[in-house]
Amino acid sequence: MIANKVLLLVALLALAAPCLQAAQSQKHIGMPHETGGYDPPFISFADFLDQVRRARFEDYPNMRARDHEAFRTMKVHILRMYNGVRDARRVRSFSVNRTYVDCVPVAEQPTFTLLQLGDIATPPNASFAPNTGGESPGKFSYAESPLKLGRKDEFRNPISCLKGTIPIARLTLEKLTRFRTLAHFFQKVPQEQREPGFLPDWELTHLHAYGFQDVGNFGGNSFLGLWSPPGDFSLSQQWYVGGSVQTIEGGWVVCPDKYHTSQSVLFIYWTADWYDQTGCYNLDCAGFMQINSNWYLGGAFGQYSTADGPQVGIEMQWKLYSGNWWLFIRGAGGYEAVGYYPASIFEDGPLSSHADLVEFGGETARKIGNKWPAMGSGAVAEKGWTEAAFQNSVFWIPHDEDDGMGVWANLTSVDEALTSCYTINLVDSTFGGDWGTYFFYGGSGGDPCNLPG
Repeated sequence: MIANKVLLLVALLALAAPCLQAAQSQKHIGMPHETGGYDPPFISFADFLDQVRRARFEDYPNMRARDHEAFRTMKVHILRMYNGVRDARRVRSFSVNRTYVDCVPVAEQPTFTLLQLGDIATPPNASFAPNTGGESPGKFSYAESPLKLGRKDEFRNPISCLKGTIPIARLTLEKLTRFRTLAHFFQKVPQEQREPGFLPDWELTHLHAYGFQDVGNFGGNSFLGLWSPPGDFSLSQQWYVGGSVQTIEGGWVVCPDKYHTSQSVLFIYWTADWYDQTGCYNLDCAGFMQINSNWYLGGAFGQYSTADGPQVGIEMQWKLYSGNWWLFIRGAGGYEAVGYYPASIFEDGPLSSHADLVEFGGETARKIGNKWPAMGSGAVAEKGWTEAAFQNSVFWIPHDEDDGMGVWANLTSVDEALTSCYTINLVDSTFGGDWGTYFFYGGSGGDPCNLPG
């Protein structure tokens, strides 16, 4: 138990690393400006690939790539990721939050082609928790995916992908050359020192408020109320761990440096060797096989909760079924199978067959000299319904099976900050009414927040 908690803390400290490594924006070909405009106008997917092929080390004077070889490796990675796209001219694209998004055919995405999957798996039905009944703190609603809202970008491109294609945040040299090497881009714990004046300096300590349970499982579930707390870095997440060396994670995160927006965005992450040589966020490398056109990994949501007002969120579920870790998201409708991590990416490791720890909660990090950012809604847990953020319907899945019934989680809380900054209040399913197991968490942050010693 103690060893798991120590390793859990180490991994939570690592979670924000790629976000915290994000550099100041570089003005370059086809990249949106801080003002929201573009110069030159919208760059199609085909033109983008042509730019990458023609790119030279000398074209990026402000980059951090170590040398010509590091730059070449990054360039090769991008072209390799998109090598399975048969006709770039037919790829539909749009822009959101200063990021290009490309709608790539399902069977031409990087994971399918690079991992040579051969077949696209058929999703199971999502699992459900036991009926409880009784009173709960209040009623909430589900957020709709912004890709379903019929919106258009500033170039009047539809912000949506056609059925049979999936949205992928464009992987650019601007993103990769913020790091010394491609390996550093993938690392969750960066090994190189930051260069003054180029990357922001971040405090090494991260603060958390979460609940965990050591239990053999095949995934789990929770409803996450959606907020966009102000500050440098703040998230709400689920985490499934195997053997203290492999993880599957997901939730929402606020990280303006990485995602070019102050709104929280949807994220997932995986590692097969405790953040050493494998793993990445979202679709930045081969790993996650997406099959759903409605949910954009790394994208903002359609609605958010408001203090003393409507409470809005999404339900997220991870489920190991027949050799694949399936991701389900429930928005304004039923659960949708978004895609899956093939268990084969974990080789013979624990997550190839099951997980043995579940965790749910929040985390913050700050730049040196700044106050600790808000967590959740910015209100401490004691504020409760309509003020504090929450996760409810927290359960774990006991069997590798289609459909099936979950088991309410029996969580132990961990709060690493002063109570004036962040708190967490757990409620067992016995007293949770139709919310089952749930918790309120969060706080306004500030300074100081670190516990003494």
